[in-house]
Amino acid sequence: MPGDDSGESDEHEDRAGETAAEKGAERDSGGDGTENDKVPTNDGQRFDRLPATDAERRDPERPTRREVLEWWDERFGVDPSVFADHTFWERGRGKVWAFAGSAETPVETEGLGMTFLRTRREHWKPTLEAVQRFGDHATRNVVALSRAEAATFVAGRDQSLPWDGDWGFLVVTHELAGEEEPLGVGLYVHGELRSQVPTGRRREF
Repeated sequence: MPGDDSGESDEHEDRAGETAAEKGAERDSGGDGTENDKVPTNDGQRFDRLPATDAERRDPERPTRREVLEWWDERFGVDPSVFADHTFWERGRGKVWAFAGSAETPVETEGLGMTFLRTRREHWKPTLEAVQRFGDHATRNVVALSRAEAATFVAGRDQSLPWDGDWGFLVVTHELAGEEEPLGVGLYVHGELRSQVPTGRRREF
């Protein structure tokens, strides 16, 4: 399972898995949009719904809904129930989208919901859109920045920063109107917070 070991109990992991199956089974039933015994082609021009569980997976590298929910729970402490009304779709290889609703699979369209997660890599990576939409539910691996630090981050610049938590991808927040608001994704390694804000989304303040 990609991502860092959260150290949570087996009981907690089982609960997350059960929630994934119960909340998403109806939306994500029917495998991954292929006929029986046919491996998906990972067509970059269409969306295939993620299979609910490993038992329904035909492409061995395609993530399941259960794995996606467990990853968000283990890495950021986001309860699987947060995504109960969303279905997850893969377009191409490893580009997972979240859609607030359901549809027949596969779907041939330019976009379906929001870009959500990058998989099929050693360490899964949440997108800026996903963190800004769901990051306020995160209870783990969240780093809060001062005004100056936040300005550096949204400008796309890296910065030295003390952090006693896990290395890897973090939810980066800053206080606005008295509440911590998610700004985006940061990568923390070797005492440095590396901004993952895409070039076209960077701003100078």
